[in-house]
Amino acid sequence: MAAQLRRLVLVRHGETEGNSSTRFHGSRDVALSEVGRAQMRAAIPALRSEVFDLVVASPLRRSWQSARILAGPASLRLEAGFREIDFGRWEGMARDEIEASDPILYRDWQARAPGFEYPGGEKRAEFRGRVKRGLERLQGSGARSVLGVLHKGVIRAIAEELLGAPLADGEPELGARVDLTWDPSGRWFRGRRSSDPPGLVEGGA
Repeated sequence: MAAQLRRLVLVRHGETEGNSSTRFHGSRDVALSEVGRAQMRAAIPALRSEVFDLVVASPLRRSWQSARILAGPASLRLEAGFREIDFGRWEGMARDEIEASDPILYRDWQARAPGFEYPGGEKRAEFRGRVKRGLERLQGSGARSVLGVLHKGVIRAIAEELLGAPLADGEPELGARVDLTWDPSGRWFRGRRSSDPPGLVEGGA
């Protein structure tokens, strides 16, 4: 029987050559930029106290290039289920460009209208399903502590699946992290274990 996954540290990849801070890159395989590499190097000190059984990234360059910087010589696993969603005809566009070209769909997107889908893109339910299957493979890997260097949408989908509630709008920013810890009672919390007092601290990291 596989060991219980108890800790997930999810780091969003750094800035890309395609400017992921302002443009929607889902299925596009844009590379990490020098700014992004610097963001990843800046994240290293906070991870030095962590011990990971496994480091995981998606097959897209911005993910695995970021992971390679953080993981150093550690083994890196690529999980196809953790690719970012395909934004369809919105791929590579900035928010103002989307609003100008698709004002009605943009309004539905911002209003979280029921049934909204990215035009010509991957269905959101299919995206959530493949991320969930990737998470299940991770949970069955035998790893107890995992560093995932992933995409914004993927991190949000994993967090919502485990916590039962979405992250705040905009989270996580490029280079930011989300810490998730499993409690023996069977629940996942956002944060990490605290030694004073013993137990879990919610809302940390």
